[in-house]
Amino acid sequence: MIRPMPKVKVGLVQMKAESTPEKNLKRALSGLEEAARRGARIACLQELFRTPYFCRTEDHRKFRLAEPIPGPTTRALSGVAARLGIVIIGSLFERRAEGIYHNTAVVLDADGTLAGTYRKMHIPDDPGFYEKFYFAPGDLGFRAFTTKFGRIAVLVCWDQWFPEGARLAALAGAQILFYPTAIGRVPADSLEVAAGQRDAWQTIQRAHAIANGVFVAAVNRVGREGNLDFWGHSFVCDPSGKVLAQAGNRKEEVLVADCDMALIEETRQMWPFLRDRRVDAYRGLLSRHLNG
Repeated sequence: MIRPMPKVKVGLVQMKAESTPEKNLKRALSGLEEAARRGARIACLQELFRTPYFCRTEDHRKFRLAEPIPGPTTRALSGVAARLGIVIIGSLFERRAEGIYHNTAVVLDADGTLAGTYRKMHIPDDPGFYEKFYFAPGDLGFRAFTTKFGRIAVLVCWDQWFPEGARLAALAGAQILFYPTAIGRVPADSLEVAAGQRDAWQTIQRAHAIANGVFVAAVNRVGREGNLDFWGHSFVCDPSGKVLAQAGNRKEEVLVADCDMALIEETRQMWPFLRDRRVDAYRGLLSRHLNG
């Protein structure tokens, strides 16, 4: 007899950035505490939550912000995960070796153990988002991690625009895709353009949920940092793309949403996209371009 899968509360901690890692870590831990009090069993922090978004400029001094994994931040998150009995996802500036750095997410299981790491695969290089200066591309692939409260995958910010990563994570068994994020409006964009970009940002992630029959949870920062206005709007959607909960665009918020895991199988039965994939016909996806 197949037992129905349980409901799981997911928490997202949407924050403004303080000036120092210590202050941001303290506020992040407070947000995790609130998420747990409200019943969240899996809680996710925003991209590079320990610091302001330093990739706005190219500055060698910012490499001092990097830390090893395991390191002080993972130890702090591990202790909170074990004490609260929740799964925690934290996004860090990883110092892998001398001169090699990554934009990395860690998954701490509910007993505080490190369930896995994910290194951001797609690295942007755009005005205000100079990440290629700081981060080497990820080399761990698109992974899913088994935790006490479900099998999850983590992808990071720019990854959220690429359907291939979401599909591979779903094929690896992920039931929820988490996207720690730092995205917002640059000065060259009008408010109208920025609103369209924000709508596209949510639409494509809802499409990942629909195409793969999974839950999607994206947590973005808020506030103005230098010339960037981060637009918040952290949200959780179900396998049909329905938005279950969404934060605003100005304030710090702890968002909590119920995820009924039984919807994954129900949705995939109605929309059998994974069944009907033509895996024999997709070789062209391994090419940069098919015409020259």
